[in-house]
Amino acid sequence: MNDRKDLIRAYKETVQPAGIYVVRNSVDGKLLLGASRNLPAGLNGQRAQLRFGGHRNRALQADWNRLGEDAFVIEVYEELKPAAGSREVRQEDLEALLALLIADLRPWDERGYHAPPPPQPSPQLPIGPVYAHP
Repeated sequence: MNDRKDLIRAYKETVQPAGIYVVRNSVDGKLLLGASRNLPAGLNGQRAQLRFGGHRNRALQADWNRLGEDAFVIEVYEELKPAAGSREVRQEDLEALLALLIADLRPWDERGYHAPPPPQPSPQLPIGPVYAHP
């Protein structure tokens, strides 16, 4: 009985790899990037959502349904190591890396399943009080 408890405790204490995963459409190269503090669970979750028809990204789900599972690769894109003195990767670090990769790869429109970023407002002069010259 102790062996079982020890195995369960050891499993719970095991730090899972964290990082960025990609769901890649091998027919047209479109991709969806995501971040997870537990990459094996993140990959399995993406696969399960797509297999059961409930993925939150409707365009990806539609392509999966149309092209079939064999047209997609779900894999680790980049693993992130914990900071020195830490056992786990911080969620903020994962989100920052994901944002950088999305900005760099621009996976929207014909290149991916992400929504394009909102347009940046053009810089405007601040509106303030108008002073008359003496």
